[in-house]
Amino acid sequence: DVHSCQHGRIGDFVVRSPMVLGHEAAGTVVRVGSGVTHLKAGDRVAIEPGVPRAVDEFCRSGRYNLSPTIFFCATPPDDGNLCHYYKHSAAYCYKLPDNVTFEEGALIEPLSVGIHACRRAGVTLGSKVFISGSGPIGLVNVLVAKMMGAASVVVTDLSASRLQKAKEVGADFTLQVKKESPREVASKVEALLGCKPEITVECTGAEACIQAGIYVSCCGRPAGAGGVGWGLCRGPWQPHRGGRADCAVCVPRRWPVAISLLASRRIDVRPLVTHRFPLERALEAFETTRRGEGVKVMLKCDPTDQNP
Repeated sequence: DVHSCQHGRIGDFVVRSPMVLGHEAAGTVVRVGSGVTHLKAGDRVAIEPGVPRAVDEFCRSGRYNLSPTIFFCATPPDDGNLCHYYKHSAAYCYKLPDNVTFEEGALIEPLSVGIHACRRAGVTLGSKVFISGSGPIGLVNVLVAKMMGAASVVVTDLSASRLQKAKEVGADFTLQVKKESPREVASKVEALLGCKPEITVECTGAEACIQAGIYVSCCGRPAGAGGVGWGLCRGPWQPHRGGRADCAVCVPRRWPVAISLLASRRIDVRPLVTHRFPLERALEAFETTRRGEGVKVMLKCDPTDQNP
């Protein structure tokens, strides 16, 4: 949303006409269609933003997130859900338990990315994990990796304040990158862990960070990508031959898992929320994020409820 607002694009998706932003949302059901039986007015729900438009080969195999016809909130030309009232497919609205707040519900979308990335990468008891980037996606990967049993997690970033937040949510080591080359960053990560990481999760989309992740990764071990870059990336692929590159941007079937983890308090995403604004101050909220202040900035779309 911030990329679209600031640059008029996100990756290859270019905003060419007016579009409603917002793809991480939770709210209260106001009305349901005649065929909806699992939800009713008054239910609190989290919204999965990706909805397939057609039952194609990807949907039939359970990978609806890969469907080329998928509708995805706030991805041009599809409107998002940053508004007072919004209509969405009931099958992709998930009822929230009473002990899960709306803010936690809105954070299920990024949390699902962390769950998907760590599952695909095979994080397990004793894993040594390198996470590049301590923005929201990097931080949810820290939360999930530690919950899944990772013994050591090292996080890199340019921002000292964001690295401090990474420590707060469970990172074992942090490394502030200044002017180091990708090879130098890789060397420092290996020194902190005492070995090469078994799993690397890249959460920035920046070419230099991707290169550092490849340099430090063990041959044949997973390297996951959760960040969105701006174009083609040159990478030292030879050192990582035999491994697997994976992308976890639009993820399938993770909402029920995320809701269970939040309800059981196995994962706590609440520390990620650093700012709150009413919808009427949306421009101020986006400007706060653009300046790199805080982590997650919440917009409260219900004028009668400005609580967390």
